[in-house]
Parts: sequence; C-alpha cells; structure tokens
Amino acid sequence: MYRYDSIDRQIVNARVAQYRDQVARNLAGDLSDEELRPLRLQNGLYIERHGPLLRVGIPYGQLSSAQLRKLADVSRRYDKGYGHFTTRLNMQLNWTKFERTPDILAELATVDMHAIQSSGACIRNISTDKFAGVAPDELADPRPYCEILRQWSTLHPEFAFLPRKFKITVNAADEDRALSRVYDVGLQLLRVPGHGEDEIGFRVFAGGGLGRTPFVSHPVRDFLPRRHLLTYLDALLRVYNRHGRRDKLYKARLKILVNALGAREFARQVEEEWSHLRDGPATLTEEEFARVAAHFAPPPYEPLPAGDPPALTDAVARDEAFAAWMKRNVHAHRMPGYAAVTLSLKAPGKAPGDVTAAQMEAIAGLAERFGFGELRVAREQNLVLPDVRRRDLPELWREARAHGLATANVGLLTDIICCPGGDLCGLAYARSVPIALALHERFADPGRLRDLGEISLNISGCVNSCGHHHVANIGILGVDKNDEEWYQITLGGRHGKDAAIGEVIGPSFAADEVPDVIDALIALYLERRAAGERFVDTLRRLGVEPFRERAYAGRGRGKAAAAKTGAAHV
Repeated sequence: MYRYDSIDRQIVNARVAQYRDQVARNLAGDLSDEELRPLRLQNGLYIERHGPLLRVGIPYGQLSSAQLRKLADVSRRYDKGYGHFTTRLNMQLNWTKFERTPDILAELATVDMHAIQSSGACIRNISTDKFAGVAPDELADPRPYCEILRQWSTLHPEFAFLPRKFKITVNAADEDRALSRVYDVGLQLLRVPGHGEDEIGFRVFAGGGLGRTPFVSHPVRDFLPRRHLLTYLDALLRVYNRHGRRDKLYKARLKILVNALGAREFARQVEEEWSHLRDGPATLTEEEFARVAAHFAPPPYEPLPAGDPPALTDAVARDEAFAAWMKRNVHAHRMPGYAAVTLSLKAPGKAPGDVTAAQMEAIAGLAERFGFGELRVAREQNLVLPDVRRRDLPELWREARAHGLATANVGLLTDIICCPGGDLCGLAYARSVPIALALHERFADPGRLRDLGEISLNISGCVNSCGHHHVANIGILGVDKNDEEWYQITLGGRHGKDAAIGEVIGPSFAADEVPDVIDALIALYLERRAAGERFVDTLRRLGVEPFRERAYAGRGRGKAAAAKTGAAHV
C-alpha cells in the first residue's frame, strides 16, 4: 500500500496545526461559528444531532493494521469505544468533543491518516473496488490511479470551494463493484492494444448521483489515455465550477448540470476546455505513474497449489456453518492458494457498519496473522482481508467468529447497508438502525436466508441517500409525515454495469409495518420465481405491479391506494 513520504506528512501536519489554530480562535470568540463552518467541514467535522461527528478519511478504502489500531485507540480515548464505517469507505466517530478534535487529528497524523476533504464542497475521498489488486477479473490494479487522484485533489487550490461535493471512483474489473455509474465521475479502466503509451486509459462517465434527485451517469468520453487523466479532470471540474448552480443547494451537484445541458453538450464543453490544458504541466508521465505504482507491488506471496488442501475440503464437508461462511464470505483471488475474505459487520443485534475498539484491535491482529497487515473497507460497510492463504481459512473463521465477525450473510438479505439515521444524524427524517435490526431478526434463520439467495436491501434515513437505497433491489427511505417516522419502499434498484434507480411503489409505511411489507415482497418472490432466479430477476420479469399489490394487500388499501406512486406520496 502507499506509504507517505516527507511531503505527504508535511501537508498533513501543517493542516493539523492550521485547524488547531482555527478551533482555538473560534473558542476565543475571534472566529465565528459561521466563519468556521466551511473550514471545519473540509477537516471532516460535522455538528450533528448530539454534537460533533468526525469523519476520518480512508482513501480508496485501504487500511494498514497499524492505522486500524490507532482508530481503535482514538475511539476508546476520545469517543465511546466504537466507530462506524460508511458507504464512502470512511470511518465516522459520532461522539467526539469539539475542543478535542485537533488532538484526534494530531493522533491520526502519526499513522498517516487525516480527515482532509472528507466533507465540504470539494473533491471527496477517492473510492474503488474492495478487491482492488487481488480480483481475478480486473484489468489492472486501480489503486495507483486512486493514489494519483488523491494527491492531485488534496488541497487543490482551484477546486476547494466547488458548487457542491464531488465524488470520483475508479473501476478496473469486469464487474463494476465500485458503483461507478452513480458517482459524479466514474472511471472505467480500459486497454486498447497497439497504442503504445496510450494503450491504457479510461472510459469516463459523468453526472451520476443519488440523493434527492438520483441519476445514473452518462458516458462523456469513450477513451481517455492514462497520461491525460489529470488534465481532462481539470477541464471537467472547471466546467462544473463555472456553470454549477450555487443558488440552490439541491441543484448544485454535477448531475443537475449534466442533465440540464445534456451529456453531449456537457462533453463538448469539457473537450473545449481541455483543448487549453491537454499536454500541459499536469500530464501524467510514465515516470510519475511508475513511482506511485511501485508502492503497490505485490506482497511476498507463497507459491501455492491452485486446489484446496484436503484439510480445508474436509472442514467444509464436516461443518455446515463453516461451509456457509466459505460460500458467502470467501472470494476468489488472482493468486493460486489465496482468497479474499469479508469480515462481516452485520452481526444480529448490531448496527450495520459499527465496529468496537476491541473488534478493531482483533481485526488488526487477524490482518497480520493471516495476511500482510492490510485491510480494505467495503462499500457494503464490511471489512476485507485481501490476502489469506486458503489453508488458513478454518482457523481464521474460528477466530473471526469468536469476535462476532463471521456472520455468513454477504450478499444476502441481512447484509444490509444502513446509514446512522435519526439516532445520530441531524439531517435524517427517521431512524434507520431500528428498521435494519428488525429485518435482521425477521430473516435470522440461516437456512431461509440462503434459500432466498442474493438480495440487496439498503436503508437511508433521509433523501441524502447515504444508505444508497436507490440502487438496492429493495430500498427503504425514511420520511417525515406529520412529525412521525414513516418509510417509503423502492424496488428494482441495481448497481454494476446495468445500474438502475429503484421505483417508488407508493405511499409510505409506519415503522412497525415495514418488516411485514418486506416479508410480503419476499413471499411473492418465492411463489413466482423460476428456477435459478434471483429476486431482482423475478422482479424484472414480472414488473413492479404484482409486488406493489402484495405490499399493500395487508393494509386493506388494495390496488387503488397502491397505484398512487411517486416520491410525493410519502
């Protein structure tokens, strides 16, 4: 993984000192709360329902065991002994004290971590695939590109105060695990043989996003050679910075501009702006790429046979629980004899994405014992050990299970993505976690869960869609109705190459109705599915209408009420 040099550390330490001075001036009354607001936001500090929330950046989701131990230490000494991993590959500390936040950032700097640009109207944390560097289906390791983008975007003077936040993701695999079609900019790595130094490049997508007005992105350039990556993004951001709406918060994202202009006109304006920047000083040289890529050289893998050792095969045959974990939580690796392993943060009775200080310390130990001291944060709010010898899987499973990290539900209904919601977030209309816990309890039976197959279910506490409910097969959105918490259901969302936004099925439901509604949807799927069909396949074949009718049947409203669709019917 990338190791900071003296320049990186100088930037981070200078930013900590600057922020410490800003906080001191605010506490002394020399810097107003309003003046401090944009400054603290670009250092990851929100003021939420119960007080300050600090969002710690984890660029492209890569963590060392030392960094995870520091997060455990910080959460124990400055917070309530736990943290929350987000869908944007960051960690949030929900109970910090404002005056201690400079001390937290100083602590994080000792292990090359920070909160720079983890909030605010700037270029946010660069993200990528959780299996980056080890996935068998990837064209090349996307992490060097992510690191180049991190260095380019950090404290970029021209893009520090954009119309709104701006998010970039990089996908290098055949399967789009980076969710690139719903980002401001999604970069799909491509190879065009026979083009010399321009053989490697990207297909560029722009204008995606969720929130109040969800859009799937549009292709704006079919192929961008690698060396032009930064100059082209400079041009794209200049167009956005110049024309993005600043008069209304909910109209300020790039997706609004792209869809107002049309993708073709937006792309034309970017090309025109790029004509002044192409081949300029920001051109990515082969030497610079090689310098960054050297940080991501493969670890010292053992030469291992491709097949599973007999002891592993026997363990799968003997233990049904272990076999279920192997099927759901163990993933293919590009190196023979190795696997990537998901440590589930979706145990029964626990808020999705939450991890205690004790668990963090245990996970750091697992990363060192069973890998090379590295971890990945997944968009699904789980953690990944990227390099586990397959012969070690039974022992790892026993250790992970002892720490509540081996729930065998990855990709299944209870692998719920969930924002903190109204329990913590000042923007939320409704609580998310109690709904997630109720659904986890309703579908707790492992056999039933496995029979249902792959189903994504995501929950957001408000229209900002931090839970990515729009792109889940079943999405749940918290809404406010007469100062009460209600929940709107969407169906048919998908991520990946065929990303789609879910359809609102009708009026919202009270909290105590939601588990029954989801049960009814699942029951219809089981009744009508064809052999081998996933939930989303059956939904696509039948259409939303039968599911809509089933969802409202138990209410006594019938088809007439169910037909009142649309986001306005909350």
